[in-house]
Amino acid sequence: MNKDIQKSEAKQTFQKICNAFMASCLGVMAVAVFINVVLRYGFGNGIAASEELSRLLFVWMVFIGATAAYPAGEHMAFTSLVALLRSKPVAMQCMTTLIRLLVILGCSLVAWGAWQQVQVGMGGRSVVMGYSSALLPLPAFLCTASIALMALWELIQRKPLDLGHGVEVE
Repeated sequence: MNKDIQKSEAKQTFQKICNAFMASCLGVMAVAVFINVVLRYGFGNGIAASEELSRLLFVWMVFIGATAAYPAGEHMAFTSLVALLRSKPVAMQCMTTLIRLLVILGCSLVAWGAWQQVQVGMGGRSVVMGYSSALLPLPAFLCTASIALMALWELIQRKPLDLGHGVEVE
């Protein structure tokens, strides 16, 4: 029971850290864009770095959010199809294994491509701010590598699928 509490606290801490990073990115983006809009329309001149900074922060914010969504079970899921196997434990375990293997495969392929882009970006610099071009594909690599590791850990632990996703029908 104590391990379950520790896992829950670790998930909550992870969520809080991710939320803080995403909020920081969003806050800086909002301030940068607002100031840029005021300067452009009020004074006819803006800050060129504002657009580049906002783009970089948006990319990081999206991938931090995707990483945080995986352990929370908030990614898209076709639970209505898998739920049909609920009364068949062996088939459900096979499907769970297949799904996790596919998640690991998909994440591995994206991580591999992102890593190649990171390596290409190591030699370049952004036009206005001068940061390394590797900073744009880096969050994709970190996100997919993290999700693949989490899926691998769930596969090793034989953790059952979370079928708690509800169907929203209007």
